[in-house]
Formats: sequence, structure tokens, C-alpha cells
Amino acid sequence: MVVRYSEWLALGFFVWLAASGLLCRLPPGRRRQIVGGGTGLSIAVVAMARLGQVPWRDWMPVLYILVGYFLSGRLFVSPSSRLEGWLTGWDERLLGDPPARFSRWPRPLLAYLDIIYIFCFVLMPGGFAVLVWTGHAALADRYWTMVGAAEFGAFAPLALVQTRPPWALERARVVDDALVHHAASIFVRHGTIGANTFPSGHVGGSLAVALVVIGVEPVAGTVLLALAASIAVACVVGRYHYVIDVVAGAALALLAWGAVALMGV
Repeated sequence: MVVRYSEWLALGFFVWLAASGLLCRLPPGRRRQIVGGGTGLSIAVVAMARLGQVPWRDWMPVLYILVGYFLSGRLFVSPSSRLEGWLTGWDERLLGDPPARFSRWPRPLLAYLDIIYIFCFVLMPGGFAVLVWTGHAALADRYWTMVGAAEFGAFAPLALVQTRPPWALERARVVDDALVHHAASIFVRHGTIGANTFPSGHVGGSLAVALVVIGVEPVAGTVLLALAASIAVACVVGRYHYVIDVVAGAALALLAWGAVALMGV
């Protein structure tokens, strides 16, 4: 049985998740969900590795990352007001009045940023689809190692560091694209874990996708890099993440890129 680097990474994350479920103070129902889910997915990763080179093994990390995201959200119990104050303080220093800071930006641009944020999850399987389409499916382990490191590296700290996103603390954002922003607000309230990931998994994951693809397909990679940059801006403009979350997410992706290069994955 040859376990890929990306599978070791996923296995380590789910073991961490199960251990966190046992050690953190949680309601019994959540504890069972996290411990059971982490244990079950650890077994699934090992079972998938034992199957060898089956076509859908390359796509399983999509499931690992998505389920890992929602399971990690079950760890959220009590936010740290001190850390939230620190994150908010930096946003106010850098942006002034964050909810009103971008109100004069062009309406189509604000709508675009909200839309790209809503659909940013498509980038993860989309980037790998580009590699498959262009004949680079053999880079599956490199791709998912980098993307997994950025995503799991954003989810794992929820066991230790818990904060609410800016939209949950600030007054409503001043916008002209009310319809699009309303749709985005519904999405973040009902389609996400409702907790802040520090670093930002949106930024880290999307940048990791672009960095892998651009190395073998420069044109497609450049497009993905532009989308990753748009997601980073959308996180701040839409008040979905703090500025420091975004910077930390980008740094995490770059760190993953350097580590993968050193390992020669």
C-alpha cells in the first residue's frame, strides 16, 4: 500500500479532528459527530489508499476537504472576544470604517466580488479538472498536497482559536448591489460553518490551486491566480474575513508551495 503525501495530510487532519473532539469542551452531540466523523474519515483515507490507482482516488480529496470543513465547524463553541478585538482593531486601522469603506466602488465590481466569493468552492475541483484536461493528471498528489495543506491548515486551528467573522459583529455593509449581496449573505449564513477560519481557507486554498496549475499551464494558471486575487479582495470587501485572515491565508499557501517544492512531490 502506497499512501500519497496528500493522503497522509488528510489522515493527520482527521486524527487531529477526532482528538480535538475528545479533548475540547463540547456538547455531547457535537462530540459524537466530530469523533465519529474524524475516525470514520481516517478509516476512509486508509481504505482508499489500499485500493491503489483507481480513477476516483484522485478526486477523493474534494470530499475530504469539504467534509473536513463542516466537521471542523462543529468545534466552534465560544469565540475569543480578545482575539476578535485584535482582528477588528487592525481592520479599523487599515480600512477606517470597514462596513462603509467600499460603498463607492462600482456596483458591477461589488457584485462580481460577491459572486466570486459564493462560487469560490468550485475553484478547488476546477483547478484539478484543468490538470486532467491538459494531460497532467499525474500531478494529483502535488495538487492535493498543496491545496490540502492550505485548507486543512485553515480548519485545524478552530480547535484552539475561535472567532466570529466580521459580518457577524459589524453593522450591515453599505452596498449598492443589494440583491447580489443579499444572496451572498444568505449563502454565508446558511451554507457555511458561520465561524471565522484563521488563516482564511478561501484565500489559502484558491491561491494554492493557482500556484500548482500555473507551473504547468501558465495561461490557465494566470486566470486562476486572478480569481484567487479576486477572492482575497472579496473576503475583505464583503466582510467575510478580516484583513489578517487574508494575509495569513496567502502566507499559508506560499508556505505549502515551498514545502512541496522541497519535498519534491
